[in-house]
Amino acid sequence: MKNIIVIMGPTAVGKTKLSVELAKKINAEIINGDSMQVYKGMDIGTAKIKPEEKEGISHYLFDIADIDKNYTVYDYQKDCRNIIDEILKRNKKVIIVGGTGLYIKAALYNYEFQEYEKSNEYTSLTNEEILQEIKKYTDKVDIHINNRKRLVRLLNKYQNSEIISNKKDELLYDAIFIGLTTDRKDLYARINNRVDIMFEEGLLEEVKLLLKNYKSSKSLQTAIGYKEFIPYFNKEISLEDVKEQVKKNTRHYAKRQYTFFNNQFDIHYFKTNYDDFNITVEEVYNYVKSKI
Repeated sequence: MKNIIVIMGPTAVGKTKLSVELAKKINAEIINGDSMQVYKGMDIGTAKIKPEEKEGISHYLFDIADIDKNYTVYDYQKDCRNIIDEILKRNKKVIIVGGTGLYIKAALYNYEFQEYEKSNEYTSLTNEEILQEIKKYTDKVDIHINNRKRLVRLLNKYQNSEIISNKKDELLYDAIFIGLTTDRKDLYARINNRVDIMFEEGLLEEVKLLLKNYKSSKSLQTAIGYKEFIPYFNKEISLEDVKEQVKKNTRHYAKRQYTFFNNQFDIHYFKTNYDDFNITVEEVYNYVKSKI
């Protein structure tokens, strides 16, 4: 019996609304599958579900981490698996909804992490120097010199003697993977419109407040919808430039999401009907019903 339904897809495609409607139909509770929606206060820029949109459905792993903390994929794996077990014990179904494919993959597949003993950002080292440190352990480094984030992560792994066993094709749970999709032109239009709405709802004020209290936060410096404001506050670009950059980065992210989903999951796609969303809900429900 399939007790876990995963709803995936690019940003702005309609995952949140579908998850709530489906949860009501199959007696399910919802777990967040977005790496940035775990953080408190990052609401508008992550398009986090609003309280009134939950419609009484229990939601988990939203607003659980302070912005100045580094909530890792390892943390998510542990928390998500614990919550899955708790929900299933109550004879309810689980819906995981989100666009961070790596987090969902780590939670449901046989990814084994050894907990970090320490994490170093190596702020005093250049990318080239970090690479040279890595080469003390191995000559095989398939990471571009400009990808500092991955270089730092890899050096930490070697220095902590971290062991990672990724049996990527070994699914640990009975799960159904559902994808929402739409034409690229429509998706990009929806992304652009969503960003406009974010600015109208006060994204600038949200970022100002967060940066005031958490200036050195890694999540604010890396998350789309937040990092683009940094040059604006440094008086390097205009607010309109920020908006266009958020739109551009979100569109590019959507393309990367599709690539990851298609390469990593056995996913069944449904085209979102924006004229009558109930049709999409019924199509997905009938599919899920046939599987569970």
